Amino acid sequence: QVQLVESGGGLVQPGGSLRLSCAASGSIFSINVMGWYRQAPGKQRELVATITSGGSTNYADSVKGRFTIFRDNAKNTVYLQMNSLKPEDTAVYYCNADQVVVSGTSGSLVYNYWGQGTQVTVSS
Repeated sequence: QVQLVESGGGLVQPGGSLRLSCAASGSIFSINVMGWYRQAPGKQRELVATITSGGSTNYADSVKGRFTIFRDNAKNTVYLQMNSLKPEDTAVYYCNADQVVVSGTSGSLVYNYWGQGTQVTVSS
């Protein structure tokens, strides 16, 4: 019913920048929270940043001041601008859409969806 497609990952040198994008499509009436998570090899998936439909943001301490999350509600798209990248930022980054109301439903149920992930590698 709902698909999330990420783009923008790649290889970048330490100190460089990347912008990730995630477009949600399908039978969407509304999405309350969109966010980015990441998973490094051998580690658990962790929150990077989230943003509500009203624009409230939340960041992991490790990325505060370096990463910025923003979204275009009309396009159901969320972005993650990553600056001053460090090798420890290397991971697969996953897009998440939470509290999704599907079109044609009463809205009494909400859903959670994940993208397929995009690799970010920070290395010289």
